[in-house]
Formats: sequence, C-alpha cells, structure tokens
Amino acid sequence: MTVPTPADPSRVHDAVVIGAGFGGLAAALTLAERGASVLILEAMTYPGGCASTFERGGVRYEAGATLFSGFGAGQLFRRWIDRHGISVDFRALDPVIELRAPGLRLSVTPRREDLVESLCALPGAPERGIRDFFALQTRTAATLWPALDDPSLLPPFGRGVMSRHLRALPSYLRLVPIAGRTLGDVMRAQGVAAFEPLRVLVESLCRITVQCGADEAEAPLALAALDYPFRGAGHVTGGIGEFALGLVDAIRACGGEVEFATRVESLAPCADGWALGTRRGAFRARTVLANVLPQDLRRLLAARAGDVPRLARLARDVESGWGAAMLYLAARAPNRAGRDAVHVEVVQDTSSPFVEGNHLFCSVSGADDRRGLAPGRRTITVSTHVPTAKLAALAAVDRPGYVNSVQERMRRGVERFLPEWQGGIESSMTASPRTFERFTGRAGGHVGGVPRTAGFGRYLGMSPRAVRPGLFLVGDTVFPGQSALAAATGGVKAAEAAATSMSDGKKDGDERGDGESKAAPAGARGARGPRGDAADAARRRGVRIHSER
Repeated sequence: MTVPTPADPSRVHDAVVIGAGFGGLAAALTLAERGASVLILEAMTYPGGCASTFERGGVRYEAGATLFSGFGAGQLFRRWIDRHGISVDFRALDPVIELRAPGLRLSVTPRREDLVESLCALPGAPERGIRDFFALQTRTAATLWPALDDPSLLPPFGRGVMSRHLRALPSYLRLVPIAGRTLGDVMRAQGVAAFEPLRVLVESLCRITVQCGADEAEAPLALAALDYPFRGAGHVTGGIGEFALGLVDAIRACGGEVEFATRVESLAPCADGWALGTRRGAFRARTVLANVLPQDLRRLLAARAGDVPRLARLARDVESGWGAAMLYLAARAPNRAGRDAVHVEVVQDTSSPFVEGNHLFCSVSGADDRRGLAPGRRTITVSTHVPTAKLAALAAVDRPGYVNSVQERMRRGVERFLPEWQGGIESSMTASPRTFERFTGRAGGHVGGVPRTAGFGRYLGMSPRAVRPGLFLVGDTVFPGQSALAAATGGVKAAEAAATSMSDGKKDGDERGDGESKAAPAGARGARGPRGDAADAARRRGVRIHSER
C-alpha cells in the first residue's frame, strides 16, 4: 500500500473534502472540473463510504447498498462515465426486484405497466384504485425525479433554470393537495390501502428509499421514490466500488488529489479558512465540504450541542433513523441460476413492522462479477433496518444479544424465502451498526440518511447552506440524500454553492487588495496525488453499458 504523504504546512487548498462517500466524490469532481485545487481525505483505504465494496479473505462483498440508478442515458452517473471515460460495467436488470412474502411473489420489472397489470390480475384487486394510484405516482415522479437526472434544477439555480421551473409550475401545483400528507393517507383516499399485495410492495419500497413506512412518509417524496425500479436501476459488475474507484481516477485526472487512510480528527478556523488535523499533520483549505454525519461534524468542530443549531437539528433527525444489520454470504449457485445479479425483498410477517429482520433486502452477485470466488460461486449481501435509538437505549451488555437475535431472524428469513440459495451457503460473516461506526466513523452506525416523514419542513432544506462560513455538509443527511445517486446530487449542489462562496471571497479580496486569490482561476490544477493500491485495482479502459431484457 502506498504510504500517505505528510501534510504540507505551506499549502492552502481551495477545498478539502472530508470523506470519499458518493457525496464527497461528487463534490470533489464538480470542483475539480471547475479548476479548483481539491483534496479528499478518506479514513478508509478505499472509496464509497457506506456504498462501497470491501474485501475479506480475497472475496469482495458489497458493504451496504447493492442496487443503483443514475446510469441510464442522460442521468448523472452516465454523464460522468461518458465525460471522463470511466470504466464501469453497469447492467440494467429485468426483473429489478422480486418481492417474496407469505403467499406472495411479485416481480418488479423496469416497466411500470407490467407491475400495474400484475397487481390488477391478483384476486380481489381494486383495479380502478390501482390504476388511479399509479397514475398519480407517475405524474408525481415525472415532476420530481428530473432533479436527480439534472442537478441544475435544484438550488442554487444557474442561468435559465427559473424559466424551466416556471414552465413546470402547473405540475408543481398539482402536488399541493398531497404535500404534507403521508403516503398512507393518499393510499386510503385512492381506496387501495387495504389491498395487501400493494400495501406490502409499497411498504417494502419505502423502507429502502425514503427510510420510513407509508404511514409516516411525505407523500410526494415517497411517490417519486417508488419510481426507483423504473429509472434504470441495476447492478455494477464487480461491485459499486468499481465505480467509486473510477470517480477517484476522474478526480485525479482533473488535477484533484485523493488521500486514503487519512482520518480527519479535528477542524478549526484559521487565517486561511480552515485547518484540518490528522495524524499526518494539519491540512489547510479555504473551503471544507464534510461528507460526515452532523454529529460527527460537530465533534470535529469540538462544538457543544447547541453551538451550531443547524447541526443540532439534523443530528436529531438522524437519530430518529436507522442502522443496519448485515449478513455477508458466499454460496454455490443453484443449477438453474441465471447469470445476472438477483435482488429479492423478503417480508417474513406482513402484519409486523418491516424492520429488525422481518424485512430483508437480499442481493446476489452476478456470474460475471469479479469477486475472488471459485467458479460457480456468488456473494449474497443481506440487510435489515435496526432502529438506532432502540439500540442505544439498551445497556451496553445487552446490545450484542439484541443484534444477534436480529441476525438470527435474518438467517431464518434466508432459509425460508431463498431456499434455492440456502443449500449452497459455504461461508457467512455478519455486521452491525457498531461495524459501520468502526469502519466509516459514523456515530452510532447511522446509515440511510434522514427518514422523509410527512411535513412541509422536508422541503425547507433543499438549498445547500454553509454550516459556518466556508464549511458545507454533504452526504445522505442533506437533501436529497438516501441513495448513492441522491447523495451525489447533493454533493454537486454543495460544490456549486461552495464555488460561489469561493468566487465571492475572491471578489472581496480583490476589492480589498488582499493580493491572494480566494479561488483558483479556471484551468489551475493541484498536483496529482500518489495512487494507492485501491486505485490501481480499478479497470480504466472501455465503457460497457448493458441493457438486458
């Protein structure tokens, strides 16, 4: 592994990004493309954060997130792939997800109409209500989803964007009657809440997108999130870490630097902007973008709970959310297994909360994945939601037993609902919120961002604002959050706000005659950092995008 270089005390970066999750990678790439001198400091030895690919015993596993969108034509990740020649083998899936519950198996394909027809064909289906519900869902997604495909539609707005929003105003106004209401309220109004197969499907999809149940979720945001399977969702061959490594290469090619195994331990204002303390010394930057939880940023600032009100509010929201219990399995593929990756949502008891091992998201790698396994073997990542507030309330001595009970329930779910894979399991590892806290540095092991519960306040944080002058928060905590694509979109917008801040600082300095520019001129590049072992593992030739039916 390449030894990280010591900090240069004489150098001031335009921006330092703390953390190489997808929010941090997006922020760094956006600024590097604009000519700013950018440095990422990442505590782990590989990029991706909670959406990464890690190696144990020569086998590569997905750490958490396993199903991704944003790779379709015109979408954000695809634009980066095309612009920078990033090598990634993305495969659109069909079906995208299979839902398995007692008495129910439902395939969710990339085509909404297939799902609607499948639901309407089930016994007792309220056909008119189902069609009306999905008509509303389609209109809502068509109105809100474009902001993920084109981050310029989110604030801060560039030139010409307001005219696009004015043209879309009639569509926005049609959402007003459901804003501030729960998705459950909307389903009851549509007469479909009592139809069990649709209820189970919606509840399952809400858990993996807006991170709460239908009776809690803000209706417009949840309806838009239900479009996830229809927006080019699929699988990255070799793991999402392959794409994260490609973004690292793109950042370096634009003149940015990425340093792994460098944990930021403190953050304090200084004459040049900010000083970031690490074991390698102090780095200095005019602007900092922190891809961390709000409570972790508060700790870096050595701030008390009430010192930074915005961080305090966000920390409370995060603490109402989730951690994850995980199973990482290696299995012999059954004889009839296809070559594609497989994603299965399992609900063991539809009358119980969809958490703590009752609801599982199971992802099986594809036959072509480069995972370090013998031929005919696959990796399986299984996850479930764990309420971190409940876990934190337990006595320390009781927490391992609680997590073990959740993981045992997960094993029973795999045995019952994935029998074709259960018989071939050859190895198993586990992870818990404590594991995520240890490796990612996220306090309490919180993952998944802030639950998008109902209320008009969910729309107030759409514009990235500095926590303190020259200090921005990025990642799944800030809008839009909650997926690799959404975190990346938020990173782009935070970087644009930071670039504006740096430009304003430069103008102020020029007016005062300070001499030194507060932002790098267009075309200025920082020195390229050394490549670590992780970056050397990336595939850097050719772009392969597959769409399979």
